[in-house]
Amino acid sequence: MTMANAEARGQPRRPDGSPVRVLVVDDEPTLAELLAMALRYEGWEVRSAGDGLSAIRVARDFRPDAVVLDVMLPDIDGLQVLRRLRGESPDVPVLFLTARDSVEDRIAGLTAGGDDYVTKPFSLEEVVARLRGLMRRAARSELRSDSQLVIGDLVMDEDSHEVRRDGELITLTAKEFELLRYLMRNPRRVLSKAQILDRVWNYDFGGQANVVELYVSYLRKKIDAGRAPMIHTLRGAGYVLRPGE
Repeated sequence: MTMANAEARGQPRRPDGSPVRVLVVDDEPTLAELLAMALRYEGWEVRSAGDGLSAIRVARDFRPDAVVLDVMLPDIDGLQVLRRLRGESPDVPVLFLTARDSVEDRIAGLTAGGDDYVTKPFSLEEVVARLRGLMRRAARSELRSDSQLVIGDLVMDEDSHEVRRDGELITLTAKEFELLRYLMRNPRRVLSKAQILDRVWNYDFGGQANVVELYVSYLRKKIDAGRAPMIHTLRGAGYVLRPGE
């Protein structure tokens, strides 16, 4: 597909108009090449890696807009790769490929920060469709300006530290603000208590999950009181923020 055809079909593009960049990580060369071909047909720029450490190196140089990541890799698993990628590019959408279809595996991938998953065997069309959806969702959740995060009727100005819901100003403490900012930067993504502790309180998970529960309850009283709830609990998994319905 030519660039003009991709634009005509409304395919996602980078802000500068260049093709979207996708990193494909799979240790099966034939499958990786088939995926790369399908994504290039969409007009996207693609690079591949056959193991976790190579994926991390390629990502640093390539700066992908989305990652297709196999869970089972020959050196380090996809969950470890994801954690490393999130350390440098916290907002890049990640689509997991997995040969396993248990609820536990799906929860593990999503709570680690993955945005979606496809179970092998899959169709190339399904992978492409899922990626399109992830990138459009990410685009809708990007900053409205350089300093604003907008999710539904919830607006955060990161420069002025003002938060409004449906136009009403909401006063937050510094830690409440940081927690809400982390949730808003990861809309519709399930965030575990360990992830929140690490990003908001800057220390590893060590039995202090109660502080997360406490601050989530504070936020709910201020953000969700009398309105359609935006902050949701997934029992045994973590928390997710999505527009009120």
